[in-house]
Amino acid sequence: MPAGEGRIDPMITPGTYAISSGVATIEPDPWTDGVFLLRVNGVESSQLNPDRPDTLGFEYMRWAAAVLTHRFAPDTAPLRVLHLGGAGCTFARWVAHAYPGAHQLAVELDSGLAALAREQFDLPRAPQLKIRVGEAGQVLAGLRDATREVVFRDVFAPASSAPDAPHVTPVHLTGLDAAAHAARVLTPGGAYVLNIGGGPDLTSVRREVAALTAAFAHVEVMADPAMLKGRRRGNVIAAASDRPLTRDDLGGRAGLARALRSDALPAQLVDDVAAFTRGLAPDTTPLVPPPPAAPDADAA
Repeated sequence: MPAGEGRIDPMITPGTYAISSGVATIEPDPWTDGVFLLRVNGVESSQLNPDRPDTLGFEYMRWAAAVLTHRFAPDTAPLRVLHLGGAGCTFARWVAHAYPGAHQLAVELDSGLAALAREQFDLPRAPQLKIRVGEAGQVLAGLRDATREVVFRDVFAPASSAPDAPHVTPVHLTGLDAAAHAARVLTPGGAYVLNIGGGPDLTSVRREVAALTAAFAHVEVMADPAMLKGRRRGNVIAAASDRPLTRDDLGGRAGLARALRSDALPAQLVDDVAAFTRGLAPDTTPLVPPPPAAPDADAA
């Protein structure tokens, strides 16, 4: 049973919950009335506004939303969206609001967390949103070619067992093989959007962007200026496609740049992605490890 004291929202009960990987807590956002925060093992994971699925409290989600808004018109034929990383499914709720009729699949490794999100957060039902418990790389590798218009990756895990270990994206989801699988799964003109954590040393971010440039013809990278100057740790959004990522009717790339600058936490586009990645080769870790070799028949 949760440790919270009664329901504040018709669906949401603040408290502490056991999940498969440890504990999750739901608590009122101290800065915004009626909004809730989800923490997973003490780490802030999702913010949810029950009454306003169109609002996104985390800046990186707003930047990712700007990418989709400038790539796909609201009346685009129903989008098929794959979310690698589910947590509270806040971004999936935004997609369902912005693109009515979208069919979405969220992949979440923690079965307890997936059940909690479904129970507490008033998520759209299947087929508008399905949640699959599984490992993101294995699910991505198993999908058929050209079956998604959008792949959104937002997967983090502790880098080590140390209590204060930073949360990073597992390496097998960051390299060339992962980017190639995303390109394979996307339809022509589809968009691969990634939340990349990094800084103040941007080497890991630049290496991951190098993987995208090797797999896709068009890549955009965005973050707040302090992050791009290596002054702090934070989030970078990268987006990749086989076609330009912006629509002419919204001003093309300049229109996206204006939208990012007008955000509550302004972001900027990297002007020269090739220079951003120069000198770095992408990681070659396979998306799914190969099966172990068969034992030698002559071995004793």
